Amino acid sequence: MVKPLSELLADLSVRAKDTEDAVHAAQNESRDKIAALRQKARETATAATEKVNQQIKSVNDTAARNWGAARAKIAADMAALKANVAHQKHEHDVRRAEKHADDLEWEAGFAIDSAIASIEQAKVAVLDALDARLDAEEAKQGGA
Repeated sequence: MVKPLSELLADLSVRAKDTEDAVHAAQNESRDKIAALRQKARETATAATEKVNQQIKSVNDTAARNWGAARAKIAADMAALKANVAHQKHEHDVRRAEKHADDLEWEAGFAIDSAIASIEQAKVAVLDALDARLDAEEAKQGGA
């Protein structure tokens, strides 16, 4: 079952705050600590990106499986429509609305998961920048 969008957004908010806190903390840390934070951030970003990739694969697999069932369902729905058009139209509209809502909720969840992956990748980029700044500072001190 897909998490409610409010839970996904809460997770996104927590991860964004975690990234902000990690950057603030990393600015005062040693090179070894920053290297460890960078490695952990890379692992987290990789896991978040893999989750998005798995969702994409799942959608493709599900679509292929459901195509045959969808064709059979459409044929059955057409026969039922001939028997009781008004009733079936209402039922079809309800299913269609629910399917549309499910699709949009999935898309929103996918967008949130993508945003989480982007935040995790941004954390890696910021930590890389901090490490590069330390290198620059060391180069200044060594050259003076």
